[in-house]
Parts: sequence; structure tokens; C-alpha cells
Amino acid sequence: MPAQNPVQTLNGRGQSRVPRWLCILVIGRNPKVTLVRAVVLAVLCVIGYSVSLLHIRVEGISMLPTYQDGSTHFVNRLAYLRHGPQRGDVVGIRLAGYHVMYLKRVIGLPGETVAFLNGKVLIDGEVLDEPYEKLPCDWTRQPEKLGPDEYFVVGDNRSMPIELHTMGKVERDRIVGRAIL
Repeated sequence: MPAQNPVQTLNGRGQSRVPRWLCILVIGRNPKVTLVRAVVLAVLCVIGYSVSLLHIRVEGISMLPTYQDGSTHFVNRLAYLRHGPQRGDVVGIRLAGYHVMYLKRVIGLPGETVAFLNGKVLIDGEVLDEPYEKLPCDWTRQPEKLGPDEYFVVGDNRSMPIELHTMGKVERDRIVGRAIL
């Protein structure tokens, strides 16, 4: 009688058997150890996600056209472990607790003087090149000197009146992380 293919071999109940090598490949030699490893890996993934990423929803038009009202994004909480926020970064800023947060762009770094003149941002008297800025702006605002641990943040929608826009100095400890996606 010719040898049968193990995949086609039927067990006592009329069901086909899975080849042993496939079981070892998928489950491993010891299914209990494999199950424990899978559970530990799942727990580590959930903890890693909750520590490193924060899910946020944009409410409002202050970051148009970069971030749409109602869109959802993530803030990388580990982005600034080795260095501080850089100019041009979009950051999550904690207000009251962890449930209320602003999403704004960093334009001024510690120790700099920030001003608006006829819609242009001036950093220490020099015009800031903002390739991400797409909407027209006519803002004028007096120069403001930043402290050693302060950043100046503003939204990208500068076509709205300056009085309706939330912007200004933010201390480093209130910046949660950098926006991604």
C-alpha cells in the first residue's frame, strides 16, 4: 500500500490531521509555554502603547489646514526624552489634567523674542520661514521674550482673528509630546 500524505490522512473521527511540522511551526513544541509567551507579549504591547502614545481628537479650527476639525491623531509621549521640542513641531499641550489638551505648533524656543508684524512671525527680529503656513495672516503682536524653560506655540490657522486664537508661552513641563499621524 502506498504511503499516504499526512495532510490527507484521516483520524478516527473522519477529520483530516494537520502535519506535525505545521503544528510545531505555529504552536511550538510546548503549547502551554507558547500561550504564556503570547499573553506576556500582549500585556507588554498594551503597556507599551499606553505609555508611549496618547490618542487625541482635534476640536476646533485653529490648526487648519494641517489638522482638520474632528480628526484623530496620536501624541508620542517619548519624543522629547533626549531633547526638547524643536521649532516647527506640532505638540500636545496639557491644560487641566490629561483630558484637556491643545494641539499647537512650536515657533519660539527658550530665550528667544517672538513677535508678529503684518502677518509675519519675527524671531529675535528676523522673519521666520514657515513652509507649513498656507493661509493669509494679518496679525500684529508686540514682542514677547521667552524664559529659559518656555516655548511659544500657535495654531496654523492664522486667517482667523488674533483675538479668537489661543497662543503664547508654554512651560516645557506642560508639553506632553509630539503629534504624529
